Amino acid sequence: MEKKRIAILGSTGSIGRQTLDVVRQHPDRFEVEMISAGGNAPLLVEQARAFSVPHAVICDTSRYDEVKAALAGTATEAHAGIDAACDLVTGEKVDIVVASMVGFSGLRPTLSAIRAGKDIALANKETLVAAGSIVMAEARRHRVKILPVDSEHSAIFQCLQAAGGNPVERIHLTASGGPFRTWPREQIEVAGKDLALRHPNWNMGAKITIDSATMMNKGFEVIEAKWLFDVEPERIHVVVHPESVIHSMVEFVDGAVIAQLGCPDMREPIQLALAYPERLPLNNRKLDFSALGALTFSEPDLDKFPCLRLSFDAIGRGGNVPCALNAANEAAVAAYLGDRIGFYDIASVVSETIARTDFVAEPSLEEIFATNDEAFARARNLIW
Repeated sequence: MEKKRIAILGSTGSIGRQTLDVVRQHPDRFEVEMISAGGNAPLLVEQARAFSVPHAVICDTSRYDEVKAALAGTATEAHAGIDAACDLVTGEKVDIVVASMVGFSGLRPTLSAIRAGKDIALANKETLVAAGSIVMAEARRHRVKILPVDSEHSAIFQCLQAAGGNPVERIHLTASGGPFRTWPREQIEVAGKDLALRHPNWNMGAKITIDSATMMNKGFEVIEAKWLFDVEPERIHVVVHPESVIHSMVEFVDGAVIAQLGCPDMREPIQLALAYPERLPLNNRKLDFSALGALTFSEPDLDKFPCLRLSFDAIGRGGNVPCALNAANEAAVAAYLGDRIGFYDIASVVSETIARTDFVAEPSLEEIFATNDEAFARARNLIW
């Protein structure tokens, strides 16, 4: 069997590192053709050497000389800039692209890969939040599979395999509730980033961990699910499930519900996306049902977590509003991580930015990029 050749956008992030661990476990099935990083040059070099990767891209062009010098005399050619990443994912030797760059920056290279006919293992939810209608239309046009890597969307995808083509009544999208699930609003209001970064179940990057704490991440997942599974937002139900054992559920017209369960380990959905439709062995912790105890569920508190409401409002309005939502959130989370604003200021900045954004009902790709730039700048102006 020929090895599947992988390009990883964002190899130094949490998803990228775990993707490489999957490759490490199955060297007979996968090989890495290209990796990219934003600015983590030392880890990019380490990964390139460890996996003998033909191409490594450092998107921060100021770090290029450092990467090039470190890779001199190795099997890896160094490249710089997002344009290089966009070009390399289209190469003939790439079979599937793991889209795990953080934020809006993942949109361009993901679209480049789709237009070159490459299947996508999608971990960058902002791509569909900002430009879902465009991305999915391009995927259909080029007959590309979008294989979800988010644990929740992978769960829904797996449940739908057992649906036999029957229509979905509702999707139940589970949420851990983040580190502040049981806290009173008054205590959350003064919580600093150190507390917000203490996720109880998942080990993720800083930005997505803050998004989990605000529940903006779950709002993004609602928008992503709408595009991935062609389900209207009113049929997507968010349910807080702090144990993170049931990753999501699909309900049918007869009331039957199919759920996907597993330990909180992102390598499972990553490996499934890479090997689909085959399931491969994985060296990970397996569920011990006798030790699970109770599984609990509750409704999300939209007063404590207003970002979730903002996300439902944004996809309800549609057009370029989700793009503005994402851009404003990127600016606000960066400011929170920089100790410039408080926790609930994130939602306030996002709400005010959306209110000041000119609505475009059916935005072109150029209008999506313009909305992103304008909303990000507007949010920064509100903060600074």
